[in-house]
Amino acid sequence: MDADELVRGYLVLGLRLGRLVSGFVDSFTGDPALSRTVDNEPRLDPRALAGHARQLLKELPATDLADQRKQFLEAHLKALECTARKLAGERITFVDEVQQYFQVRIRPGDEDAYTQAHRNLDALLPGAGTLTERLQAYRTADEVPARRLQGAVQAISSALRDRVRAKYALPEQEIVEYQVVTNKPWSGFNYYLGGYRSRVAINADLGHRMSNLPHLVAHESYPGHHTEHCRKDAGLIAKRGHAEQSIFLINTPQCLMAEGMADLGLHAAVGPGWGVWTERIFRDLGLRMDGELSEKVESAAAGLLTVRQDAALLLHDRGADQDDVVAHLRRWLLVPDRRARQMVRFLADPLWRAYTTTYVEGVRLVRAWLDVRAPGESLDSRYLRLLDEPLTPKSLESQVRDGLSWLARNTQENSI
Repeated sequence: MDADELVRGYLVLGLRLGRLVSGFVDSFTGDPALSRTVDNEPRLDPRALAGHARQLLKELPATDLADQRKQFLEAHLKALECTARKLAGERITFVDEVQQYFQVRIRPGDEDAYTQAHRNLDALLPGAGTLTERLQAYRTADEVPARRLQGAVQAISSALRDRVRAKYALPEQEIVEYQVVTNKPWSGFNYYLGGYRSRVAINADLGHRMSNLPHLVAHESYPGHHTEHCRKDAGLIAKRGHAEQSIFLINTPQCLMAEGMADLGLHAAVGPGWGVWTERIFRDLGLRMDGELSEKVESAAAGLLTVRQDAALLLHDRGADQDDVVAHLRRWLLVPDRRARQMVRFLADPLWRAYTTTYVEGVRLVRAWLDVRAPGESLDSRYLRLLDEPLTPKSLESQVRDGLSWLARNTQENSI
């Protein structure tokens, strides 16, 4: 099997699984004729699709693809095989399922760390009432009025777009259209339409806060998902012929990479001081926020990052009742019942049940990789590699280990 045939086999396999699972194919911007062909086929048994994945994995080493492309395709074919096996009814533990999808091994978080995060929040939000009540009051005061949400999103997007275009070249014709929606299990979603165009849906049910909105827009658009799609479209696909990048499939390693990178979008685009930067934008809209406090509160709340993954483990690994999972989220995330149940709705969805890991482990891994830059390497150039290269979690983890070893050796030599 030559390289082109194997890549085509990967695309066909992804599209065929998409016939069995609604929403599995997040985007496909490749050959429309290939998509039409698969759409007109009889739907295949998932056992046959698992076998197809194994056959492609067997053929992959003999192709003349570059090592980086082989690593990408191997990781993704293993993830697709796992999806097919699950669809065929095979029992796979939740932890093993997550590892097959995303190349990470998950474990429960540290409740002592959560307690410390609560102490940090308590110090930032003094006053009467419990910490949960004070944090809820702070977040309620921070909410963007529903009638102002569309305008606020547009203003932040415009400001971020200017910064991102100055840092990373984007096609002149790229554009993002924003749409406010309701009754969705997520807070925001990027639909990449091809041709450097995205439609970003913002879920109004969640009551978006001024301090969170820049993170959301950075995540979905600039320099997150939309920016990544545009740059990989223009570079890896159009210039280098990496056709495998024309499909984006849920529950694959590219999801963990994309979500980790997108969640660090505001860190890369604005960095420290993003709170005051956001405050100025809202001031021009006639909305008031305390940018400095917002940044401190968000930093303290970051200590609760793994709570949502703990909830997924409780639900799918330990068989906990949904009400017990809601109680866990309310206790540690300090969120009201309605918000906790919205989170459980996402965790309980058959397609998205493992996906929370992409945000948790994705942020941890990508942040560690960004932080072990070589001497003289800027954050911008490091982040650009995430936008442009077909990196996998396993490759990042290896580079983080190597980087930490180098830093340890260098520190030891300098101390002698």
